[in-house]
Amino acid sequence: MPAPNHFPFPALAAQAGRAPLGGAREVALACLMAARLAMDARCAAQELTRRAHTERTHSARNWFASLTIPAAVRAACVRVTEATVRADTLELGAALAAVLTAARRHLDSAGAEELDRAIASLRVQ
Repeated sequence: MPAPNHFPFPALAAQAGRAPLGGAREVALACLMAARLAMDARCAAQELTRRAHTERTHSARNWFASLTIPAAVRAACVRVTEATVRADTLELGAALAAVLTAARRHLDSAGAEELDRAIASLRVQ
C-alpha cells in the first residue's frame, strides 16, 4: 500500500476557501502557490527539463501578475519564482520569508504558521 500523500498547507487552502472573493482570497492563494513552488523547487530541479522549468516559472509569474493583491505580496511571490530557477534552499527560504512578511496581516495564524514551518525546512536543508 502506498504511503499517504501529505499536503503541508491545509490551513492556507482552507483560508482561501473561506475568504470572500477578492483580495483576501487571492492573497491566501498567492501564498499557497508561492509556498508550493518553493517546496517543490528542490525536486523539480532534478525532475524537470530546463525548458519545462522555465515554462513553469513563466506561467507562475503571469499568474501572480493576474491577481488582485498588494504590490509587496506580488513582488515577494515573483521573487520566489526567480529563486526556483536556482533551487538554492537558503535563497528559497529567504524569498518565502519575504512573502510571509508582505502577507502576514492578510493571513490567519494557522496559515502563517504553515509558511513559518516551510521557511524553517528550507533553511535547514
